[in-house]
Amino acid sequence: MNLLPHAHDLLLFMTAAIVLLVIPGPAVLYIVARSVDQGRKAGLASACGIATGGLVHVLAAALGLSALLASSAIAYSVVKYAGAAYLIYLGIRKLREQSAAADEVKHVEPSSLRHIYAQGIVVQVLNPKTAIFFFAFLPQFVDPTRGPVTLQFLALGMLFSVMAFTSDSLWALTAGSAAGWLQRNRTLLRHQKYVAGTVYIGLGLATAASGSRHSPHH
Repeated sequence: MNLLPHAHDLLLFMTAAIVLLVIPGPAVLYIVARSVDQGRKAGLASACGIATGGLVHVLAAALGLSALLASSAIAYSVVKYAGAAYLIYLGIRKLREQSAAADEVKHVEPSSLRHIYAQGIVVQVLNPKTAIFFFAFLPQFVDPTRGPVTLQFLALGMLFSVMAFTSDSLWALTAGSAAGWLQRNRTLLRHQKYVAGTVYIGLGLATAASGSRHSPHH
């Protein structure tokens, strides 16, 4: 029993996955926003949350929930707009934060990493593009003659999740490094909430306005 495709198909799968992952999308922009907002640790925490939320979709794809979302316009719309509303809520809350005075910037209290991690899970679980991606992409590499289809879905989903987490972590570290420079500039730091808030709201609006039912999550 071989749960992964043959070498040629596996290479095709990984190549396609890499192409999809390097193109910035909702997950990447969310992680970058967190990294710029609070640094690399926050970015990595959000990447871990996104990865955990992605595992939910892996299990859902294996158990058939992705098929339900793909066939039910109502289920798709409910999940999509719930996710969009949550992102917009995060943005509005960020914009309403009180700006710190110039001499108080270094005492700004960040959100806990646990809270950031939990937010990442919610954002990804409520992202229907992830479910649709797994439903549209993974079945192309599943062959019933190789073994249980459910286990093949899990194997491919886990492989993609590891690749996605690696890519997301690199984005977090890169953006977090740039954030370190921004943290030393008090004027920019005082107004960074407008950048982060605008990114969150933009992601929410983009998700709500998305017309494609088969777009990848990244």
